[in-house]
Amino acid sequence: MDMSLLTGETLGLIAALIASGIIAGLMAGLFGIGGGAVLVPVLYQFLAILGVDESVRMHVAVATSLGIIVPTSLRSFFAHKARGAVDMELLKSWLIPLPLGVVAASLVAAHVSGQGLKGIFAVIAVAVSLRMFFNRDSWRLGKDIPGFPIRPLCGALIGFFSTLMGIGGGVMNNTFMTLYGRPIHQAVATSAGTGVLISIPGVIGMVWAGWGEPLLPQFSLGYVNLLGVAVIMPLTTFAAPFGVKLAHRMPKRALELAFGTFLMLVAIRFGIGLL
Repeated sequence: MDMSLLTGETLGLIAALIASGIIAGLMAGLFGIGGGAVLVPVLYQFLAILGVDESVRMHVAVATSLGIIVPTSLRSFFAHKARGAVDMELLKSWLIPLPLGVVAASLVAAHVSGQGLKGIFAVIAVAVSLRMFFNRDSWRLGKDIPGFPIRPLCGALIGFFSTLMGIGGGVMNNTFMTLYGRPIHQAVATSAGTGVLISIPGVIGMVWAGWGEPLLPQFSLGYVNLLGVAVIMPLTTFAAPFGVKLAHRMPKRALELAFGTFLMLVAIRFGIGLL
């Protein structure tokens, strides 16, 4: 990596990363998403300016995002749990399926191109945001979350796609729970717990998947960039509880529209990159 690239422009982007760390922490508490949907596009741009090879750029952004999500999700989860908002029964039933999905995604990540990861990110973000924009209370797959085999299968799929996106599972878990009649506030709170179950094995898997890759930037452990984690992690951890407080003050529809708008902006950003 050419150190001459550490110009005022790069330093400005580092400042943007600091701001993004604060925003991501707020998002983690507000939407239960772990902040990954904010961090991945910002980290991707940061790595591009530093000259990281395009073939590993998206992988590093996704893996580093997962590393940052670990403490953010933990703090967000305990804050929501203290309010009694988390569906602990659902989380306990996903103790095995979610990590299994994460392991499968880690195996796939080593063989998926950066463009492929961007496409996965954009498509899922668009689908979920449209659902939030046009949501109706009548849109239900059932009156309550089903049991075996639908519940463990959905848990595995949430773990799989969330790991490939570098997110904590809130994007899909919020949709899953609300389609089965759960209130958005409970879905958000429970999503913080899915972030814990996804991010910890996800980091381990991404370290393994990228081990020995010669094109990685400095300070990388597998696909996880330790410098990016060190810069952003404290800020996201600090800001998460403030997002939790805001989430519990917002009306249901306002929370849905805010979540949908956020996802659509992220999808547009990655969609432009695919053109």
